[in-house]
Amino acid sequence: MPQMHAAITAVEGYVPDKVLTNADLEKMVDTTDEWIRSRTGIETRHILEDGKGTSDMAVKAVNGLLKKRGIEADEIDLLICATVTPDMVFPATANVICDKLGARNAWGFDLGAACSGFIYALTVGAQFIESGKHKKVVVVGGDKMSSIIDYTDRSTCVIFGDGAGAVLLEPTEEDEGVLDSVLHSDGSGREFLHMKAGGSVRPASEETVRNREHYVFQDGQPVFKAAVVNMADVSAHIMERNNLEAEDIQWLVPHQANLRIIDATARRMGLTNERVMINIQRYGNTTSGTIPLCLADWEPQLRKGDNIILSAFGGGFTWGAIFLKWAYDGPSN
Repeated sequence: MPQMHAAITAVEGYVPDKVLTNADLEKMVDTTDEWIRSRTGIETRHILEDGKGTSDMAVKAVNGLLKKRGIEADEIDLLICATVTPDMVFPATANVICDKLGARNAWGFDLGAACSGFIYALTVGAQFIESGKHKKVVVVGGDKMSSIIDYTDRSTCVIFGDGAGAVLLEPTEEDEGVLDSVLHSDGSGREFLHMKAGGSVRPASEETVRNREHYVFQDGQPVFKAAVVNMADVSAHIMERNNLEAEDIQWLVPHQANLRIIDATARRMGLTNERVMINIQRYGNTTSGTIPLCLADWEPQLRKGDNIILSAFGGGFTWGAIFLKWAYDGPSN
């Protein structure tokens, strides 16, 4: 009996209309356009309006995805939302998305793995397809990072933006779809990248708000070093265990955290820049949203049978890579 795989059969992304440029940030904190570009590769990022949440961006992405595939929301069996900025602590943002979509037959849950969230969620979603339990699984990666960023902290406010992307997984007996994944985590990394308050250890209080503890904290150097090593290592590892050489890979889809980290990963894999999806200059780091946003941007260039490596590193620490074979020709522009 042929092995069942989970193929991506549609992809869509969404970013808000409001754009925050490096020139705008120069007026807010002690930084410059040259400093931001040279250290991160970022030029602009998109910011969601007040009163809107991650679910609103996700609904835009999923609705676009459903339209492309020609199916209705009530055909979705399961929706997984990778995010660290849920609309509320509970219920899960996945449940809110399903309600707003009218996905009456779907169940769902949130998955929190910071910038590796989409990689984790795609692996989990694929297993529901492979088991035969579900036929249509939507995986969303999205974050409203502007809601947890301190715009007086120049070390973090220049990096992050808001956005969401989504893919539809469906079963196939062809040799395509999600073929392998390697996932890791190391909780000791929490020291270097975390949000101090808002959880059960330090619930919100006047003191935590006054001390500005509800924003992202990042110790840049340890995070950078860990990301460079682990993203490159796990990408090379998944190639080795699937007997892939550089010439076998059509695309690397890396998490868009920092252009130098992306370059280091591509070099380790032996890939030229022409085979690396990069949109960090437009969107910044949208955390769980970066990889599906890349896939959505590059969809017209993707061809059935393309070998693709997805790779990410995030707070936690979390990191991982997925090897997938693309299942359809992208639409013509």
